[in-house]
Amino acid sequence: MSKQILVQPIISEKMDRLNETENKYGFIVHKKANKIEIKKAIEEMYGVSVASVNTHIRPRKAKQRYTKGGVLKGKTALIKRAIVTLDEGDVINIYENV
Repeated sequence: MSKQILVQPIISEKMDRLNETENKYGFIVHKKANKIEIKKAIEEMYGVSVASVNTHIRPRKAKQRYTKGGVLKGKTALIKRAIVTLDEGDVINIYENV
């Protein structure tokens, strides 16, 4: 496959809470990856069984900053996130490679 599906895991306090209480894990994924590809990639990489995958795309936001040279205008990056729910008893140790 030409595109890398899993870009990086989401590491935040909110995701830590979801890991402990609801067995959910967050990943930033390739923007053209679908739920089936995401599920297969996580099952292959971590050796777990995935119950469900929810995705959402964070839209671009217009940004500007004022500098000596004038106003610089641009946009933030478009990011697609996947929240993955695992089956009972499965755990992903995200911090083992950090």
